[in-house]
Order: sequence, then C-alpha cells, then structure tokens
Amino acid sequence: MAELATGYPGYDAIITPDRTTIGRILKDNGYATSWFGKDHNTPEWVATEVGPFDMWPSGYGFEYFYGFPSGETNQWTPYLFRNHTAIFPWEGKPPNTWNLITAMADDAIDYLRRTNATHPDKPFLLYYAPGATHAPHHPTKEWIDKIHAMHLFDGGWNKLRETIFANQKRLGVIPPDARLTPWPSGAPANLKEWDSLTADEKKMFIKQAEVFAAYHAYNDYETGRVIAEIERQGKLDNTLIIWLQGDNGNSAEGTPEGTYNDLAAYNGVQTPVKDQLRFYDVWGSNLTAPHMAVAWTWAFDTPYKWTKQVASHFGGTRSGAVISWPARIKDKGGIRNQFHHMIDVVPTILEAAAIPAPEHVDGIKQVPIEGVSMVYTFDADPNAPTRHRTQYFEMGGERGIYHDGWFANTKVVLAPWQNNPGVKLESPLDYKWELYDLSKDWTQYEDVAAKYPEKLKEMQALFVEEAKKYNVFPLNNEGFQRVLQPRPSGSPGLTEFVYTAPVSIAMGAMPPYVGRDFRITADIDVPRGRAEGMLITEGGRFDGWGLYLLKGKPVFTYNMLDVERFRWEGKQAITPGRHTVVFDFKYDGPGLAKGGTGVLTVDGREVARQTIPHTVPALVTDDEWMDVGYDTRTGVDDRDYQPPFPFTGKINKITFNPGPPEMTAEQMKRTEQMKARGRD
Repeated sequence: MAELATGYPGYDAIITPDRTTIGRILKDNGYATSWFGKDHNTPEWVATEVGPFDMWPSGYGFEYFYGFPSGETNQWTPYLFRNHTAIFPWEGKPPNTWNLITAMADDAIDYLRRTNATHPDKPFLLYYAPGATHAPHHPTKEWIDKIHAMHLFDGGWNKLRETIFANQKRLGVIPPDARLTPWPSGAPANLKEWDSLTADEKKMFIKQAEVFAAYHAYNDYETGRVIAEIERQGKLDNTLIIWLQGDNGNSAEGTPEGTYNDLAAYNGVQTPVKDQLRFYDVWGSNLTAPHMAVAWTWAFDTPYKWTKQVASHFGGTRSGAVISWPARIKDKGGIRNQFHHMIDVVPTILEAAAIPAPEHVDGIKQVPIEGVSMVYTFDADPNAPTRHRTQYFEMGGERGIYHDGWFANTKVVLAPWQNNPGVKLESPLDYKWELYDLSKDWTQYEDVAAKYPEKLKEMQALFVEEAKKYNVFPLNNEGFQRVLQPRPSGSPGLTEFVYTAPVSIAMGAMPPYVGRDFRITADIDVPRGRAEGMLITEGGRFDGWGLYLLKGKPVFTYNMLDVERFRWEGKQAITPGRHTVVFDFKYDGPGLAKGGTGVLTVDGREVARQTIPHTVPALVTDDEWMDVGYDTRTGVDDRDYQPPFPFTGKINKITFNPGPPEMTAEQMKRTEQMKARGRD
C-alpha cells in the first residue's frame, strides 16, 4: 500500500508497465471495462485531480471509474471521484440520507444500462470493490435496526465463535474433523473473555458488532441489486461472477476496546468505553467513524487464529469466495476446498474468456502472470488436487509458506493492534517458526515443528527461494511507523506552498505538517461590516486543522483525532481593510506525537498563544483534502460552523511553509540507512 511504501521493488506501490492489468487486457480484447469503489492501487503522490493518470484506473485500462483513490473513506461524505474529477453528490441533502454503498450500486446499474443500450453485445468487466466492510462502518439506520432486532450478538464473542464454528461444519465449508483454535487468553493477543466484562462494556461492544453486521448486510443487499440488473438484461447465465469476501481476514485495527474514530486507533490512541458510550445512539452515523473491538474480529475469523495484518496465519489471509457462471458451472451450491490465492483470479478470467495473456503491450515485453486458473475446479472432481502448489505470504515481517499441503510460518511476536508509532520490535529474522500439516489440520491448530524439524527447514528454504523471486526482501516490521519514511510527493521539493481561493488540494499534493514546525500566512481583505468563513483547512471532523474567521474573529483549531480540540482565538473582530493573519506552530521535537506552541497574530500583533501537549503521531485522514476559501466534506469543529463555510471577504493569497521533519536520532539513522540501501 502506498502509505507504507519503502521504495524497494516489492514495496514501492507501483504497478510497472511490464505487468499489464486485467482491465487493459480485456479492454484491448473488446471489453467495456469499469471500476467501482475502492482504488488503493493509485499511489497517493499521483492521486490528484491534475494527474499524472497513468496509475489511476484509467491508466490501468478501466474506461470508467466511480470510487475513491484511498484505503478507506467515510461513506456519508466520501473522497469520491468520477473518473479524475472529485464529486460531492451528498451536498444539499440532509445528513445520513445519502450513502456511498447505495450510490455506488446506483451508478453501477446506470453504467450497465448505458452500456447495454449502446453496445448490447459487447462483453464487460465490472470491478466492484465497495468500502464495506472496511472501517469506518457506515450502514444506514434501517439496516442497524434490522440487525439489532435479531439479537445476534447478545451472547458475546465467545458464544458467537462456537455458533459460527457449528454452522461452518453444518454447511460443509470446513471438514468434520476441523478443530476450533483456542481463545487467545495469553500473550501476545491476550483478549478478554466475554463473561469478564462490565455491563457498560457489553452494551457498547454489542452495538459495535451490530453496526458491523448491518454494514455487511447492507452492502450485500446493494450488491444484489447490481447482479439483479445483469439478470434483468438477460446476461446473468453467461456472466462469470467472482465474489471475494475480502483480500484478508477480518480487521483488528479497532483496538481491543473498539473506537468511534478509526483514525485514532491507527495512531495508537485508544478511546475508552466510557467515551464511546457518548456516541452509542449515533454509532455508525455521520458523527462517527467506528470500528469494533478486536475480540469481535477474532470471533468473525473463526475457526482460525489471528486477524488482518497477520500474514502468517489463516485468520489474517483466508477469506470466503463464491464463483457463479450458470451457463458453465452446473454444480450449483457445490463446495471446493482446493488451495487458491488472490493471484489466481486473473488467470481464471482469462481462461474463462479464452483470452491468452499478452506477451507484449505497447511494445513492452510482459512478465508472465503469476497464479493458476481455477476453471479446472468448476465441474471436475470436487476433490481434485489443487494446481496451486506453492504460495508465499508476507506482511510487516510476518511470513508464511504453503507447499503441497504443508504450511510453515513465523510466530506472532506482537499483535497488530500493539504495533503503534514508537514501538520497538526485534528483527524479523529472529522470529520463531511453526509448521502445520494442513492435510490433517485445517485450522493451524497443532504445531508439528518439533516433530518434523527437517520438513520445517525445507519449508523455510522454500520461503527464501520464493521471497528472492518475488522481491519480498528486505523485510520491514515497522507497521504504521513506515508512514513516516520518505517517499515521492505530489509536490516534490517545495518548501513554500502558495494558494489563491477557492481551491482544493488533493491528499497527494498537500504540504506536510505532522512532526514539524509549520507557518500559515493569510493575506486577506475584510469588507465593511465583518468577514467570516474558512481561510484554509485540512481534514475535518475526525482529524485536522483549520484557520478561519468566526464572527469576524480569527480562530485556529487543531483537531486531535476527535479526542481533543485545541483552539486559538482572537478577542476582537478584524476590522475592514487588508490584513495579514498568521498561525505559527513550533514543534517540540524530535520524535513522534510531541506537542508544541502555536501563536496566532494579526498584522504582526499576537492575539492568542497556546502550548499543547501532543499532536497526531503519524497518520492523518486519508479521505479529506486541503481546502482554501471554503471547506468540503466535514468541518474541524461542528460547534463553530458547517461546511462549506465560504470566506465572505477576499483572499489575496495563502502561504504555507512547512519546516523539516523533526525525527529522533534513531529515526534519522534508520532513514539514512534506508536511503543508503536504496542507492546500493
């Protein structure tokens, strides 16, 4: 992912021209190609409205795009684009009445109808990647009420786990002899048992799970409407649908307590249950960006151990998949247990469409497509041996290797929700290994490394072989701390950013402000009477800052992850005429999450000064951008204003001057080592 890119070939977040996408291949073969929803394949440094667009969906061969070029987005006020242009279809509508889950289905249906009306015989590829169920969990109230009425989670996560396990066996999706892995009562996961919780904790945690489940059900329903449109057009029988529940296990990024703001959790800031209860009645609404407690995540990953971000265990990697093609697949409802991987989807599509992988595209020789087609599983012996014999896994230093029914993996040394900015870890090369015989052990229940030491050595050697082949080295286990490492910028080399209003700056081109000094200078004209409105802002309700005039008075608000807001405000309204408003922040570095002193001045005269104890450690919001002269999406303080809050005076120019990053000596040393390795 681009936010954690490190510059090495396997980790630079760049799809090179010698690895043409399925969109381009099918487009070149006469298909209409479209992409809806999440686009986490466009690096943030090119995710701007002015491009370059070679790494946007259009550059990857998708002729139409309706979605968000980021890892997640608020479903009520999303970071939404149609092709290369930001759009705001919820504007003018009451809060919580427009939702991207429904709007995306509507747009996909409209696209299908327009395509069918123009080219009824043209085959199509529709890539559909909704925000659900990635955080923030944003279903409509209708769906929350439906799930609440079912009381699915009143018994808690331990009971839910047993219920899921029994249902899986009853449905035949796991073998009859599969064993339920133990609840993680000790280190490193150390999750609470349901019966040990207080009444308030149970109340809040049940709400978290209900909203998550409502989000899932809501998304399923809206996706069903898209499929119903294909059926209405008479094309369902000959349409191959590959529906993946996810590209990883359930997410544990909500912390052990859950959170009303997932960005706070990503920064290692926990929100206690007593604070969450303030949002109980609006959980999932536009006033929250919620995620659930890790114990729910573990339960939803039944029967496996661990969660998303843990590549060494199936709880982090194994997800359900459904494939439908009525004209070709006759075993309706049949179950297939062959080992397969995400990289097998493209070969499956190409074989089903009878399209060979191209050897050259635009004169560039193509790297052979990794992966194995799954078409052989459609109607053959359900128990036929898998053709995908070997597969490596790695994320954040956690690793695994599958080969012919065996699986070797590193032991988890630190839970994902503990790998926060500032945490030190041992070298990934020192991690201990486990070994599992999947032919007898579906759930990674029994570690047999001591019983088969030679087999473990063989598997470890195979991992190294695969890792060298696919650019897995060097290993890096710094987790979200990697966000602070240097990488390309949409505005490389700039130390001064000058804006005129109104304008919005996409995330990839915004000036940096985390972990450093910064200075904002606003050259404005105030009309007779007084002026009001936004001068410049970044972020919104869940994180960010804004410099604005409120009833004529200058205000700077620093929103610390919706946990705490720091405010600088002048006592007097600014008089009519031309003025210079400056906010100057001096960071108390080096290091992460330090505080600092901010000074607000008007025409060189100090009007407010405050020292704050801390700032955002690392990750800033990835679904809002910088606005000058107004505010889109959400505001930094609902008590002061509601967007768009346009400035009623004149902005001559806004100047933003970021200082250099203030890292510790150790952080600087790691950065220099990384630069040196990159030059080697």
